[in-house]
Amino acid sequence: MSNLNQLEPKSVWGYFSQLCDIPRPSKHEEKISLFLESFGKNLGLETIRDQAGNVIIRKPATPGMENRRMVILQGHMDMVPDKAKDSTHDFLKDPIEAYVDGDWIKAKGTTLGADNGIAVAMAMALLAAKDIPHGPIEALFTVDEEAGMNGVRALATNSLKGDILLNLDSEEEGSFYIGCAGGVDTDMVVSYQPEPASAGDPAYQLTVSGLKGGHSGGDIHLGRGNAIKILNRVLWQAQEQFQLRLAAIQGGSPIHNAIARDATAVLTVPATEKEAFLKYVKTFAEAIQQEYTLTDAGLKIDIVETKSPQNVMDKMAQDKLLKILCACPHGVIDMTPDMPELVRTSTNLGHLRMENNQVIIYTLQRSSVDSLRDEVARMVYSIAQLAGVKATWSNVYPGWNPNLNSPIVKVAKEIFQKMYGKTPEVKAIHAGLECGFIGDKYPNLDMISYGAELLHVHSPDEKLNISSTKRIWDLTLEILKNVPVK
Repeated sequence: MSNLNQLEPKSVWGYFSQLCDIPRPSKHEEKISLFLESFGKNLGLETIRDQAGNVIIRKPATPGMENRRMVILQGHMDMVPDKAKDSTHDFLKDPIEAYVDGDWIKAKGTTLGADNGIAVAMAMALLAAKDIPHGPIEALFTVDEEAGMNGVRALATNSLKGDILLNLDSEEEGSFYIGCAGGVDTDMVVSYQPEPASAGDPAYQLTVSGLKGGHSGGDIHLGRGNAIKILNRVLWQAQEQFQLRLAAIQGGSPIHNAIARDATAVLTVPATEKEAFLKYVKTFAEAIQQEYTLTDAGLKIDIVETKSPQNVMDKMAQDKLLKILCACPHGVIDMTPDMPELVRTSTNLGHLRMENNQVIIYTLQRSSVDSLRDEVARMVYSIAQLAGVKATWSNVYPGWNPNLNSPIVKVAKEIFQKMYGKTPEVKAIHAGLECGFIGDKYPNLDMISYGAELLHVHSPDEKLNISSTKRIWDLTLEILKNVPVK
């Protein structure tokens, strides 16, 4: 590992280097949680480790700053464990091999864990510092953010004492986030009876691919194609014209907060309809591709003959499935009235798979307004009810409604402008942040989210900008110096 300890600020990079040595993938934060608990206690600071593994460390104000409001420094200790195909890294045992590449920190063949290790390192540096002026501070390190926000979900409503929260989990320097979307998963299950496929009927594999996909929050407004919806359009209309029988269908990613980039179906048609069916697919595919010329030009719709399946879905279940997928909404529902370029409410048809004579449909609804999130979830749920299939809700998390009059945002904007000679962009994100849960539990908190420049998070290409980290550190110190009095 390159010597990160020589970088500035040395204390921050020193602690980040220590974090790289401790395995901490989501769901496996025991070592890092105990490490942070020991860190706080060794400094002689009030330290609490709750049943979920979250760690809270409180540090008194430095002399002359006792009258300032208490600031919570917040970040999550877990990281996404992803690696290159040829990597032998064991995320439960091996350290992250971080190295310097110009003005960036990268990792050898794995995710770097700067999301959100750099926030943890900054908070640790502040807790350990003896020469940085600040009011009372409270560091909150949460577990399992990446796999469901389960750490902050378990946080007790009497755990925190602070008045202002600085969430250091954003990834664009110069952007201050003041709101985020809440979400809920709505899943539907269509059961079917397998029936023997007709002997002699040719079988085909129909594939939709080449789409850009993307984050179902941050990219939902870009008009990109959803492979499941496109596949279903071809199947639904074909079912009206031909004696099509569906044998298999799947689409999207198991992480169903992504827009589905690909989808596949295996089907049969009578031999007498073969030529007409193939002509129909070719013509309809060309029409759909034309629709996405500007937003998803890589879209491909291919059909190839394949091995005949043993079974197909019963006709009634097939008809029900295709109609549910047709009716199921996908995309932007509405925009934010006082921030017109920000999506307020959306829904994503994210993943489709078959198992045990069932087709499971996974969808995700988002909104910065919880009542609108729930309304769209009911919309999807109602489709299932009308079709007579099972539906469930899970993983509900609250949104963070933007406060354009936030005092801490005003302070941060003025400091950023003074330090760097430009106005930061104040915005909200149509995705989940832990601020949503924290604000729901502590509605009087004044919150802001910002962070150093990070690229390609959640992938082995993740990298953290060194210069940006120094600027965000300096910005944070100035914010702490200028926190309002009680």
